[in-house]
Amino acid sequence: MHIHFSKEEFTARQRAAAEAAVAAGFDGLLLFKQESMFYLTGYDTFGFCFFQCLWLGADGRMALLTRAPDRRQAEFTSVLEDIRVWEDAAAARPENDLKAMLTEFGAKGGRLGVEWSAYGLPAALGFRLRDALDGFADLGDASGLVDRLRMIKSPAELAYVRKAGELADRAYDEAVRLARPGAFEGDILAAMQGAVWKAGGDDPANEFIIGSGPGALMCRYYSGRRHLDADDQLTLEFAGTWRHYHACLMRTIRIGQPPGRQRYLHQAAVEALDACREALQPGRSVGDVFDAHARVLDVRGLAEHRMNACGYSLGATFAPVWMDSPMFYRGNPILAAPGMVFFIHIIVFDSESGLAATTGVTTVVTDTGNEPVTHSSTKLVVN
Repeated sequence: MHIHFSKEEFTARQRAAAEAAVAAGFDGLLLFKQESMFYLTGYDTFGFCFFQCLWLGADGRMALLTRAPDRRQAEFTSVLEDIRVWEDAAAARPENDLKAMLTEFGAKGGRLGVEWSAYGLPAALGFRLRDALDGFADLGDASGLVDRLRMIKSPAELAYVRKAGELADRAYDEAVRLARPGAFEGDILAAMQGAVWKAGGDDPANEFIIGSGPGALMCRYYSGRRHLDADDQLTLEFAGTWRHYHACLMRTIRIGQPPGRQRYLHQAAVEALDACREALQPGRSVGDVFDAHARVLDVRGLAEHRMNACGYSLGATFAPVWMDSPMFYRGNPILAAPGMVFFIHIIVFDSESGLAATTGVTTVVTDTGNEPVTHSSTKLVVN
């Protein structure tokens, strides 16, 4: 129950990554993104806040260098067999342990691809790694190499995405039930996250976003909870999470009768969402989705109230954020393809009136269009 894919699927992923490394001119990969480690081996941890590295050679051989607390974690959650430990100490230099491990694998003198863009490799450790391997091997940037493989989900992954979508809908149902005058935001959050946990889901890769009153015009989490007024608004952006796979929703709920302006904003947001779904087609650029969003809102006179992006890819991600690549922004040339999963979010914040209108859906690109995995109504809820 702790390893979520078959050995055959992991082997196919590892083979594809090794082939991609060779095609990019690398003799092996030094992987620091937790998403890459999870994708290739099942290894599941938050220990990437410390130095750890997964080696994948062009020959397919793999080894993990990590800390002692994560040895058992790797044994328990992954298909890895070669797990090395560097020792905590005041003068610890795990990059030297990595160099010694790479020497065993015959990597000296080779060209190695490094995931420089990774939360698991902050700049200070990156500089130390570069210095340790200076003269040992030629280092190139392999950031995004495994990410590109992760964009297209397998049938097994899509089953987890659909389950995550079911949990997102359950969480939203709890918010609709509780969002009433006098309700405490903390109780709403507890019920939403509880719906995911009670169904066997996971913590999301970042906090649920919740804001009411003037905070409804925020699209980031901030600390500090309040009670809802009789005349209020509540913006929510959240995820159902299953085996680290995310499916997101975004909604603004109205407390008390909405003014006409807010109804107008909401109608525009729903119209933009429909246009985005129509534009999300296999073979078309993801930039086209942003253009559809902007076209609808701009025609309605809302250009200054919209964002410069309207969604992004989703998958198995780890803290600090569930956003994945690619993103819907102007001119993004990446082509949509069957098996990609996207969260389309429409955010309209009118600072002059202090009103918010948001909506969104998580959907899978198919051979002929896209299929939602979240099914909550886009109708404006008024409680």
